[in-house]
Amino acid sequence: MARRNTRHRAFAPDPDAPERCCDREGCTESAGYRAPRSRTSLNEYYWFCLEHVREYNARWDYYKGMSPGQIEAQLRADTSWDRPSWKLGHVGRQAFREEDVLDPLDILNSSARARAQRKKKAREAAHRAPEPLREPLRTMGLDWPVSFEDVKARYKTLAKQHHPDANHGSREAEERLKLINVAYTALRVHFTTQADPGLKQTA
Repeated sequence: MARRNTRHRAFAPDPDAPERCCDREGCTESAGYRAPRSRTSLNEYYWFCLEHVREYNARWDYYKGMSPGQIEAQLRADTSWDRPSWKLGHVGRQAFREEDVLDPLDILNSSARARAQRKKKAREAAHRAPEPLREPLRTMGLDWPVSFEDVKARYKTLAKQHHPDANHGSREAEERLKLINVAYTALRVHFTTQADPGLKQTA
């Protein structure tokens, strides 16, 4: 007997979608895909057909109408889920020390010289990147300096990799994609501002 494939197909309609027509005016297709109504109503949805949810998502901009300062504040809050954070290498008030890890055979390649070289490179890389971009760059796995073309290419790869539809609706993938979107928006705002310092950011 052939085994039935119960995996959720990418781009398949939401099984919980109501039996109704697409919310796009004039469209009579079945509404199988939901989209948030606004950034202040993320749990209230429009219901669209596949064609119109793709169109809606392509135009969606969470930061539309926010000032650069509001965008930066939102990015900082979202990066840490509005929770307190500590410097890298610290857990709460107690600092982590590499010397506390016993590695007599140097299996972890943590000799004094290797550690010193890694720390030096990390400091140099951190100082080269603008401070507001360091966390977004880490989130996207990019090193500084980087071009916006590289950022866009990396974003497309990560968005495809972590999209919930490609991960069977995984909540973890959805949260990871949110962080990637936040990081990409921060980098996009930076490069747009650098390209035209007089440009006002409205997105």
